[in-house]
Amino acid sequence: MMLRLVVTTLVVGLGAVALLGAYLTSQIRDGLVDTRVERILAESARDSTAAQAQMNAATAETPGELQLLVYDTIDALQVLGGDGRGLVLLPDPGNSSNLVLNTLTSSSPTVVSPEMREAVEAGSAQPWQFVEIPGTEVPGVVVGSSLEIRSAGEYELYFVYSLEDEQETLSLIQQVLAFGAGALVALVVFMAFMVTLQAVRPVRAAARVASRLADGRLSERMPVRGNDEMATLARTFNEMAESLQRQITRMEGLSRLQRRFVSDVSHELRTPLTTVRMASDILYDARDTFPPDVSRSAELLNNQLDRFETLLADLLEISRIDAGAARLEFDRIDLGDVVREEIEAILPAIKDHGVKIRLWMSPGTHMASMDRPRVSRIVRNLLSNAVEHAERKPIDVAVVAGKRGVGLVVRDYGVGLTPQQAERVFDRFWRADAARARTMGGTGLGLSIAREDATLHDGKLEAWGSPGNGASFRLMLPRTSRGLGQQPVMPLVLREAEFGTVGERVPLSTDFAEGVKP
Repeated sequence: MMLRLVVTTLVVGLGAVALLGAYLTSQIRDGLVDTRVERILAESARDSTAAQAQMNAATAETPGELQLLVYDTIDALQVLGGDGRGLVLLPDPGNSSNLVLNTLTSSSPTVVSPEMREAVEAGSAQPWQFVEIPGTEVPGVVVGSSLEIRSAGEYELYFVYSLEDEQETLSLIQQVLAFGAGALVALVVFMAFMVTLQAVRPVRAAARVASRLADGRLSERMPVRGNDEMATLARTFNEMAESLQRQITRMEGLSRLQRRFVSDVSHELRTPLTTVRMASDILYDARDTFPPDVSRSAELLNNQLDRFETLLADLLEISRIDAGAARLEFDRIDLGDVVREEIEAILPAIKDHGVKIRLWMSPGTHMASMDRPRVSRIVRNLLSNAVEHAERKPIDVAVVAGKRGVGLVVRDYGVGLTPQQAERVFDRFWRADAARARTMGGTGLGLSIAREDATLHDGKLEAWGSPGNGASFRLMLPRTSRGLGQQPVMPLVLREAEFGTVGERVPLSTDFAEGVKP
């Protein structure tokens, strides 16, 4: 903000000073020139009248006397005009006298333009013109008049005035104006900088305090000085920070109580659950000796106990993640091997679902530093979720390796997700269709835990869906501590015909959907 304001002030100041300087220079130049021209016209009119009077009063008759009269007149005019004025005496084009006098000039005749000679010949009253003095770049003024010499006829007398003094005066004024403009702009920029600094300093302090608050240092406060608007802002900011600290502290306390409650309940339930499991196993093993209704009850009890144990395990894992107690053991592992093992393990469980799983892998290895149990759990949850919603349609699984990371895409072509549902699919216990029964025995925490596991690896787990076109989940894990980089390892959305472009089809040892057994 300070830079923008200073630059804006500088640009506006330079523009204003340039316009003002141009206007003042124009006015001063016009004033100097107009005043000088008025003096020139008055002086030339006086001297041309005096020269004509001298010619009329002279008694010279012979050519020599007339020539001497001309010399004397020119010398007298040169003395009157000084070094800043030159003279040019030329015979009038219409002069028909046989007496030709030698004209004496102190300036080059080329300074007189044909237009000036025409104006003098036509009898114009004191014509004048701006010119450039020959051989220099100095501006000047030429004033013309006619001069009648006895027995010699009509002649043209031109006064050539130099404007060098006015040019030097104007240059000096321009230098003074430029220096003053520079000093004025520097002063304005300095004032803008100081004013902006006074306004920005409290804002920067607020930004620093806000950053520290965001880092968890809830005791940070802004210093309050005086009673101006900035002090009011600081007090209001501190009041807001205190309110936030109270709310965050209260919510952290509630969160700790909640996590402690879930952890304690999960641990306490294990003891009675173990006892119930032992009794259930006895009943389940002897179910063939029971009546049909009792046998079916034993099977249901066993299945629900399995689900209950899975839910307890997930709750304990969520509690560890929330408490920051999750620990990872990294090894160099090929993601392709993990994916293949999980597919092979899930195929027997989905033989009644009519789902065909197709595995695609890019050439080469897919090594990355990872915690194998957690990555296996991510893959298992993604596969179970895909089977749950595939609606007996194929599932494509692709594994790709890049320079910075490895990636996995699990794509089904079932019911799909809306964009709003894709944003909430990783929420705990959230279901896109609450009325839909779980066929794979999920607890509602699988995808939540999968995303937490990916985050612990500094990776990403993302979802995409389209109603009626299925859903796609992409897992990306970094190869090393350098991270994933800017470019994704593979696209999130892959069409059915595009999987062959990212890798080759890998045969599985068991494919129940196709009826092929090893």
